[in-house]
Amino acid sequence: MLSSTRLAFALLGSLLGVTACNAKANPALMAVPAPAVDAARASAAGRQTAVLAGGCFWGIQAVFQHVKGVISATSGYSGGSAKTAEYEIVSGGETGHAESVQIVYDPSQITYGELLRIFFSVAHDPTQKDRQGPDEGTQYRSVIFYTNDGQKHIAEAYIMQLDQTKVFSRPIVTQVVPLEAFYPAEAYHQNYAALHPNQPYIVFNDAPKVAHLRQVFPGLYTGK
Repeated sequence: MLSSTRLAFALLGSLLGVTACNAKANPALMAVPAPAVDAARASAAGRQTAVLAGGCFWGIQAVFQHVKGVISATSGYSGGSAKTAEYEIVSGGETGHAESVQIVYDPSQITYGELLRIFFSVAHDPTQKDRQGPDEGTQYRSVIFYTNDGQKHIAEAYIMQLDQTKVFSRPIVTQVVPLEAFYPAEAYHQNYAALHPNQPYIVFNDAPKVAHLRQVFPGLYTGK
C-alpha cells in the first residue's frame, strides 16, 4: 500500500500525464568530488555492507541496484525498534526509523567512499532535512548508518570535505549514526522501481536518479 503522499502524487501524475521526458530531476543532484579519505580497494573479492537512508527507499534501492560492485540492495527500516518496523507504522513518522537501504557490495570492485559519492551525487539531496521531493517526515531523513569505525571516519570526513568546499549551497544535514539493526521492508516494496517503471511517482522522482547515475558515473553504472 502506498503512503497518502505517494498515492496523491501518483494520482496527480496520472492526471497531468507526467512522463520521463518532462520530469525534472532535483537540481541539487550533481557529481560531487571524490572523497579525500576512503578505504583502500580490496585485493580480493568479498562482501561488505553499507546502510544508507535518503528519502523513499524505492529510489535509493533503484540507484544502487545499477552500481557496479553492488551485490544486492534491499529496502528496509533502520533507527527504530523491531516492533515498529512495519510500513504503516513507520509512515507515521514517530518510530525513529528511516526508510533505508542495505547495500551489500564487493570491496574489490567499489569502495565505501565511492558508494557515498553516489549517495551524495545522484541518490538524494543531502541538504534537505526530514524530506526528499514530495515526501516529508523524519522517516525520510538523510542518514548514514555506519557499521564500524572505519565507515564512521570516512563518512564524517567526507561530509566535512563537502561542507568546507561548499559543494552544496546549503549545509549537509546527513546524520552519521551507528547501525543498531536493519529490518527488511515488506516484499511489495522490494525492487519497486524496477517492477513499476511507468508509475508516475517512479517516473518523476526515481527514474531521473538512475539516468543521472548513468550519465555522470558511466564507469560505475551497470544495466543489470
